[in-house]
Amino acid sequence: MIVALTASFNRVFALLGRFSMYRLVLLELAVLAGIALLLSLAGLVAPGWADILVTAAVLAAVCAGVDAAAQRIVRLPWRVESSLITAGILFFVLRPTIDPAGLVGIVVAAAVASLSKYMLVWRGRHIFNPAATGAAVLTLVTALSGAYGLGTSAWWVGTPVLGPVVLLLGLVIVWRVEKLRVVGLFAGAALVVGTISIAVQYQASGTPWDVGTIFWQQLWSSPVLFLGAFMLPEPLTLPPRRWQQLVGAAIVGVLVGWSPVIGSFPVSLGAERALLVGNAVAFAFALRQAVRLTLVSRRALTPTVQQLTFTTKRRLEFTAGQYLELDVPHRRPDARGTRRPFSIVSAPEDLPEVRIAFRDGRGPQSTFKRALAATDAGNVLAATGIWGDFVLPRHHSEPLLLVAAGIGVTPFVSHLRHLAASGDARDIVLVYVVSDTAEMAYLDELAASGIPVVVFMRDDPGPLPAGWTWTGGVRLDAAQLPLAVPDLATRHAYISGPAALIADLAPALEKAKSITTDAFSGY
Repeated sequence: MIVALTASFNRVFALLGRFSMYRLVLLELAVLAGIALLLSLAGLVAPGWADILVTAAVLAAVCAGVDAAAQRIVRLPWRVESSLITAGILFFVLRPTIDPAGLVGIVVAAAVASLSKYMLVWRGRHIFNPAATGAAVLTLVTALSGAYGLGTSAWWVGTPVLGPVVLLLGLVIVWRVEKLRVVGLFAGAALVVGTISIAVQYQASGTPWDVGTIFWQQLWSSPVLFLGAFMLPEPLTLPPRRWQQLVGAAIVGVLVGWSPVIGSFPVSLGAERALLVGNAVAFAFALRQAVRLTLVSRRALTPTVQQLTFTTKRRLEFTAGQYLELDVPHRRPDARGTRRPFSIVSAPEDLPEVRIAFRDGRGPQSTFKRALAATDAGNVLAATGIWGDFVLPRHHSEPLLLVAAGIGVTPFVSHLRHLAASGDARDIVLVYVVSDTAEMAYLDELAASGIPVVVFMRDDPGPLPAGWTWTGGVRLDAAQLPLAVPDLATRHAYISGPAALIADLAPALEKAKSITTDAFSGY
């Protein structure tokens, strides 16, 4: 069952990987806004159609204007997608209005949200979610000034008529960013705690209640779905490791659901403020992760693969097998945007030198890849963070199987370099899938590790290093993997490569003791 789910996940991931997360979120927010407008015309949601149109226009104008001005000051290219995403999230968090005082509040929230991207940052990463910051500040200003016409956060998106749409769209986003467990834990904590809190309040007041009714009300008529899908997984406010993300998600979920009774009134922290608390926890985990990298050199590893070597002056902490997100600003980026994840090829022991590799193939290329290929030595790029759990188990006695397809060998090079530098000898077999001999990247590093390597390649590669085996030109699939690695059932499998390959191998991987994947969908 788990293997089948893994196969399905990777096939969908390969399809969704054609869009950057930011382009996908923007598209979904636009679809959701369009549906909300239609429902408003039908009288099925509270805001009127004029409120929706005017508020959306004001949010877009203010967010875009503030971003454009700020990015001009700091000499960065204007990212209209970021502006519109902030506006789109605020559109569903704040209450749409055509009232002049309410529109002033909308302007305040939008301006604060956009400015927070430049003022509340640390080494390239946001400290707080911009939209949550804007909504929280507006609510605070309203409470302190007593000018309630300015408005507060309303989360009007939490309504039964929009709930199923948010759920479906949200699943696509969460699937794309591989945060199903993180968002699932958040939603579960928020719903369970929220249901218990309301049930306790009903019980104390003597009001009849039903746990099922309360639960479904929490699901469809609260901020849980929208916050979990569109705000919680924002990459620049997430901590690097999954366990850290799970801790943060649980904290936010509990705070969203918890509404203690003070005096005779239930008091809630508020969804946006709960998220800000979670952001603060995430920032504490990732305090030193975002750094600037100076390009030192580039080297062609194969006819289609280049290695980039950077140096960093600031301390960079990572574990072998993790990846960094590299930001390469350029004019008119395509749907994939200006940021990409890259497995770190070097080991922690190689610092301050940091190496990554990318496929510089022929034919049509993304604007990001062209911009990266044109980056010269001496140029400084931002690594916006370190993420990933593609790390080896702590128990050194665990037999391991590493499966790499093409450029997917990069995290394993980092693993092997780290093991050699630390004197950690492990039982490892590497299955290496390449198109031909010329495309065998990091041949010297792999041979120096001394581990057995099984090569899947169409043509005879000729002489191979000691301990290496060529499978005779057969294609790697679920039938061939157990033949190539007879003791598969005793090994923990790590697979790095295209999502389609991981999906194809899923039936065979059912025999392994465990599976850890590092799927990528190209760039």
